[in-house]
Amino acid sequence: MLLHKEGFPEDDELVLCTVTSVQYHSVFVNLDEYGKTGLIHISEIAPGRIRNMRDFVTEGKKIVCKVLGVNRERGHIDLSLRRVNESQRRTKIDEIKHEQKAEKIVELAAKSLGVDIKSLYREIIEKISKDYHLLYPCFEDVSGGKASLAELGIQKNAANVLDEAIKQRIKEAEVEIGGKLKLTSYSPNGIDIIKGSLKKAQEADKKIRIIYEGGGNYKIKVNAPSYKEAEDVLKKATNAAIEHIKSEKGSGEFERAEA
Repeated sequence: MLLHKEGFPEDDELVLCTVTSVQYHSVFVNLDEYGKTGLIHISEIAPGRIRNMRDFVTEGKKIVCKVLGVNRERGHIDLSLRRVNESQRRTKIDEIKHEQKAEKIVELAAKSLGVDIKSLYREIIEKISKDYHLLYPCFEDVSGGKASLAELGIQKNAANVLDEAIKQRIKEAEVEIGGKLKLTSYSPNGIDIIKGSLKKAQEADKKIRIIYEGGGNYKIKVNAPSYKEAEDVLKKATNAAIEHIKSEKGSGEFERAEA
């Protein structure tokens, strides 16, 4: 990857790591984006008692960790694997894959222009840094007509070549997630209360789709450009439905479907 972040990560930041050494009570990793070494104590590998660390991590494996603490003076970075949930892991992996795709576009453009890829990459990052922290979100906006590389300061010939490559390789994509929403009301007007709860969910975001399955159970789905956005929409909608039915003395619960 061309992506390289300066300094140290922040506490609670999610980082992509490569396992370099598995010891009896700890695991050493390389933080791919920072080029630094971090440590995961056995207690932060997985919940419960661990008999064999290699059931969870092996040398060379890519994992997503959460930063627990950083000692800048000593250069120590403490990490956790067990505190990263599946949604966070997918979001981070999704981010890295997108960034690698954007870097490939830069590589192709550099070859076409006959320039050094690292030099072109640094130029783009420098020009877009005020508006974007990563390449891919910028390229997405370019593809959707929401941003212009030339207006961001990229030289015209490079901007033209990049524009063409971006529009060929980055299309609007969607992910789908969902789960089961259960709503119950024993009030005389319970049906209206449940309808009101479902309306609150749909009003939360137009991306929400609700399918009745019987017995007070509803399948709820959402499509969005990324897992993070989809998760945010799903949480907002289900919370709205549950809060409404509880305010009317009913009950509601949501169970996330497995990916």
